[in-house]
Amino acid sequence: MQEAIPYKSYSTTRATAVGSRSPLLNFLGGGGGVVANGSESSIRKLVEENAVVVFGRRGCCMCHVVMRLLLGHGANPVVCEVEEGKEEAAIGELSRIGGGGGDGGGGGGIQLPAVFVGGKMFGGLDRVMSTHISGELVPVLKDAGALWL
Repeated sequence: MQEAIPYKSYSTTRATAVGSRSPLLNFLGGGGGVVANGSESSIRKLVEENAVVVFGRRGCCMCHVVMRLLLGHGANPVVCEVEEGKEEAAIGELSRIGGGGGDGGGGGGIQLPAVFVGGKMFGGLDRVMSTHISGELVPVLKDAGALWL
């Protein structure tokens, strides 16, 4: 019997900044290239400079759903993948940047996937799906500059 070949939808090369050990290792931008990770200030800069940023676990199906939904609307989110076992440290960094949770969240702090829209913490999969179903997602994306029409 033959062995199955594991499928990886991400690049295996990693770039890291000198002296920095951020748990947010791979930033996959619109070009699909790997950008060097950095400190909290560089992550904050990434969030502020891009209309939509999604932070999620590598290979997570929920992150994939959020990404595909945003791509389906015409937004081109920057996807930042968190390494396995470093989720807690990444959530700590994101909570310092985002200030806790999204607007009207169901409770608790930041959970992965975490979506930042317009430089502010928007929420997770639940918030993205509920605003999509209620029809509020497109105006939010337009206000953030993620959609041109």
